[in-house]
Amino acid sequence: MVFVSLCLSSHLPVCLFPPSDTSHLGDKIDGKIYTDYKWRMIVAYDGTKFKGWQYQPPPTPTIQWHIEDALIRITKLDRGDLCLVGAGRTDTGVHAFGQVAHFTTPFNYNNLDGFHSAINGILPKEIRIREISPAHPEFHARFSTMSKMYRYKIYNEPVMDPFHRLYAFHSEYRLNTEAMREAAKYFVGKHDFSSFGNVPSRNDGTPNPVKEIFRFDINESVSAILDLEVEGSGFLYRQVRNMVALLIQVGREALPPDIVPKILEARDRKELAKFSLPAPPHGLCLVSIKYDPEKINPPSGAPPASFGRMHTVSKCKLPFY
Repeated sequence: MVFVSLCLSSHLPVCLFPPSDTSHLGDKIDGKIYTDYKWRMIVAYDGTKFKGWQYQPPPTPTIQWHIEDALIRITKLDRGDLCLVGAGRTDTGVHAFGQVAHFTTPFNYNNLDGFHSAINGILPKEIRIREISPAHPEFHARFSTMSKMYRYKIYNEPVMDPFHRLYAFHSEYRLNTEAMREAAKYFVGKHDFSSFGNVPSRNDGTPNPVKEIFRFDINESVSAILDLEVEGSGFLYRQVRNMVALLIQVGREALPPDIVPKILEARDRKELAKFSLPAPPHGLCLVSIKYDPEKINPPSGAPPASFGRMHTVSKCKLPFY
């Protein structure tokens, strides 16, 4: 298949990649017949100026809207055909390095490098597709997850470093990291996290409050940054920011570490509200998502994944020209 790119700049109105080979529609995979091709993306974004991941129509800027807009302009499909789904609906101001999403097309691609470049050429610079790959038809970005890992950054010095201000919460209180680690251990395991989940504004029904936390680490660096890393089977709305907020109070030595099991046992969000408010969103980043390897193995005959292309020149050129 030959790709024809009319533009790679967001300043131009159209980026056209004509639909590729459709002769494979109706392929049989693992004994089942599928009429659509599914694609998996790993997405990184600076969430500072966006209203979260979840789609909202303009003029509200959301990550999903921008990605759908790029895909619509490239594929000439509408959003109902693309069915773009993200693994986690990050909140306003939250960042991501390893967000995962999938979408479908009624046609196949023989090579993903040009398609990948075209998407990033349209997206705002704060959003980048790190990887795009073919996905098994039964893969689902949200429901096939095994675990998610979030990182919350805290800058723990009297004067905030301006280069960290958009990506780390500033604590002017000297935090007791040993007390924070002791408190974090109480989160590990399977618990009812009703006390740590906010009621979502979106209509998602009633989520199961029982989640399993696999690890909760507090890592110190030489640059005054504390990295709070938590990995779990899933999280309630704002659960991570609520857990971090309580750990900050423990780190300030305003609360003892054993406050955590007491609040967990209450199973009431109002109990946590007596002690802390959610930590600000800008310190939080969705780092990675794990899947069952069988779910992410591409079907046979699929094109190779694209991780972006490095450009080469055959003779010396001035930089930036």
